[in-house]
Amino acid sequence: MSKKRRVFDIDLPDDVEVDTFPAGKVASPSEPKRRGPMAAAITENAGSLREREEVAAKIRAENDALAHEHVRLKGLGLVAEMIPLDKIETYKLTRDRVKGDDFELAELVASIKEIGLSNPIRVEAREDGRYELVQGFRRLSAYKHLLAETGNTDAWGAIPAGVAATGEALETLYRQMVDENLVRKDISFAEMAQLAIHYAADPATAENDPDKAVATLFQSAGYQKRSYIRTFIRVMSLLGDDLKFAQHMPRSLGLALAAQLDADPSIAGAIRAELGPLDSRTVREELDLLRRYAGVMDAKEAATPAPKGQGGRTSLPKAKTTFQIARAQGKAKCTAGAGRLEIRLDRDFSTIDRRKLESAVRSLLDEIE
Repeated sequence: MSKKRRVFDIDLPDDVEVDTFPAGKVASPSEPKRRGPMAAAITENAGSLREREEVAAKIRAENDALAHEHVRLKGLGLVAEMIPLDKIETYKLTRDRVKGDDFELAELVASIKEIGLSNPIRVEAREDGRYELVQGFRRLSAYKHLLAETGNTDAWGAIPAGVAATGEALETLYRQMVDENLVRKDISFAEMAQLAIHYAADPATAENDPDKAVATLFQSAGYQKRSYIRTFIRVMSLLGDDLKFAQHMPRSLGLALAAQLDADPSIAGAIRAELGPLDSRTVREELDLLRRYAGVMDAKEAATPAPKGQGGRTSLPKAKTTFQIARAQGKAKCTAGAGRLEIRLDRDFSTIDRRKLESAVRSLLDEIE
């Protein structure tokens, strides 16, 4: 006789609450009902998922805030980017540095080479993918010098730069350049005057009068300083293109020279005529020539009693004679003045035998007696 297998269907709810206890134990009324293992796992997983979603939402919010801040700072030109030197132009603004030597550039080059650039330059993006320099002409010049000196494009082929928003008013850009240099206090009155002249001559600016341009450009400067700049404008308007070392002109010399030019404008032509042959002149030689026409002495000359002329008036320094002689080593520059005869040539005269040199100098002096 075969046995029949009986099958029973048992329906269990998804969330089974177990309220049975092992034999001999009674559930306490204060204890919560215990959940089944499956329900507990599902609840735990759901809680963990909510926590992960909350963390992800918080991270997204922080990233959005950082992205917006990055865009804001970049718009202000406060986010530095590495810009290749060959993509930076310097045409938009006339620099407030006159042509000529820049003795401090060598110090800046050495500093950047040793410790790096501490303050990025500032540029403005152009539609053609290039950039216009707004601030940092000397820093850019230092990088170009280092690139030319080393040929290392990896180190010096690009410069840290803050990219300013395009379309900023030209007057604002000039003001920012001026204020940066005024803070550094290493810009001369001649350079400030030259900038006012160039600003007024720029067809893109609204001002055509250099004197009025001073009020626009140098608003942060005091009244007295603006007055000095306007005085130097008169000097630079007449002599700026002929001076090589205008940035070394002391304030007192510029003021005295402006007064002499106001009294006799023909002095400008005489100064230019004397400066012409002095192509390889030094700073001292140029300033001495200007002092002579301005009727002033430098500090060393002022400390020595000057000889008196007729009527007890102080006589001005005598003019110098300068000329050049072509030699195998190059041009020999000769300068003759009161109590001085100077010969400059690209040659080390200390290597010449002393007796031979002494004989040559004696022959020279005998010849010109």
